[in-house]
Amino acid sequence: MSESIIKSNMPMWQEPMVASGDSRGNRGRPDWTDIVFVLLLALGAAYVLSSYSASMDYYEKLILAGAVPMLGWMAWLWRPLRTIMVASGLSALFAIWLYSNGGGLAQGDITRAENVFFLKYLFSSQSAILWMCSLFVLAMISYWIGMFSKTAAWVGTVLTWGAVYAGVTGLLVRWREGHLLGPDIGHIPVSNLYEVFVLFALITALFYLYYERRYATRALGGFVLMVISSAVVFLLWYSFTRDAFQIQPLVPALKSWWMKLHVPANFIGYGTFSLAAMVGFAYLVKEHGQTRSWGKLVPVFVLGAVLCAEPLIFSSGEFSATWMLYFGIGAIIVGGILAMRGPIASKLPPLEILDDIMYRAISVGFAFFTVATILGALWAADAWGTYWQWDPKETWALIVWLNYAAWLHMRLMKGLRGTMAAYWALGGLLITSFAFLGVNMFLSGLHSYGEL
Repeated sequence: MSESIIKSNMPMWQEPMVASGDSRGNRGRPDWTDIVFVLLLALGAAYVLSSYSASMDYYEKLILAGAVPMLGWMAWLWRPLRTIMVASGLSALFAIWLYSNGGGLAQGDITRAENVFFLKYLFSSQSAILWMCSLFVLAMISYWIGMFSKTAAWVGTVLTWGAVYAGVTGLLVRWREGHLLGPDIGHIPVSNLYEVFVLFALITALFYLYYERRYATRALGGFVLMVISSAVVFLLWYSFTRDAFQIQPLVPALKSWWMKLHVPANFIGYGTFSLAAMVGFAYLVKEHGQTRSWGKLVPVFVLGAVLCAEPLIFSSGEFSATWMLYFGIGAIIVGGILAMRGPIASKLPPLEILDDIMYRAISVGFAFFTVATILGALWAADAWGTYWQWDPKETWALIVWLNYAAWLHMRLMKGLRGTMAAYWALGGLLITSFAFLGVNMFLSGLHSYGEL
């Protein structure tokens, strides 16, 4: 049977990929561009090893070497990653060159961030991350307008990619800026709440963009960008009220190569769990699109409002005023989405696709969160001499793991689908957000590196 006949008889999300990769940028057989990309990664790693070998221990060198095939494999799985990695890498190198004042890349003057136009307004880490924040919010607005305009939806995608480009560039430049501040200050930028909120926004956006292209729909953009925009709101508040964007030396326990593995794996879990929750919200909107009675929508509104109120519940004092406004606006947005559920539901993909995306996102997140938990235990044994101490962060990480383990068990063994799965995914965001942020607000412990 010919490929065209196969495609005509299968849903879009089940179409087989042709040898060179399908039109949505997914993998095909490796071609010369994949080989060139891996060679570029290898050359970059070789340069780093030759120039900075004295500053790296054995494990860091092993991680760097392992990153080359891993990034090459990821870029083959989804080829748009190549573009964003090359663009952000070149921009970061340009910023590093600007810091060096035309000298070698090993040189640099951090004060140039305030004097050089491109650094001050575009490519310093703080400037790039502020651009990321602005573009994510604009993308969310564009996606919602895009419910009724294909052009606006396309603009939402472009803005989201632009935000990812700016954020990745900002993190790469921030890594270099730390080393310019002093030899004992520079570190991979995943060590505090400011940095991991940027990482969370980027991971969530990238996974969304993958599913957007994989399932050929932009209708979920407004939903997913809401949780990213919430992270942006916190990031901006945290930056300007706590000077969180300042680069600080690592505390002794974080001076470990384990951090380079544990934190990214952990936030792949957080990002995909959050994405699944917003897809669950979209599922419930789709399901009740033709419902006339508001009675069936009360649980959806209450759960959405509680999620908006969660920072307010966590907070006190100065924090309350900021997040009271956030709660009010958030509750209005949730209510507005439910009020407009009919037109919105008509634009959303079929329930089967929404259910499938939820399952895939939670499956990926659970796998990485499991790996992160194991790595965290090994790191704890290395740092404190024991694998597990029932620290608040550890305890809540276990609760998150058990929640999604139960979700997957019920789906695989009991056939959990539809409404219950969507409510559970959306409710899981309450648990995830408390483990992510609430523990840092309320509970002190060995992991209290990002108190508010």
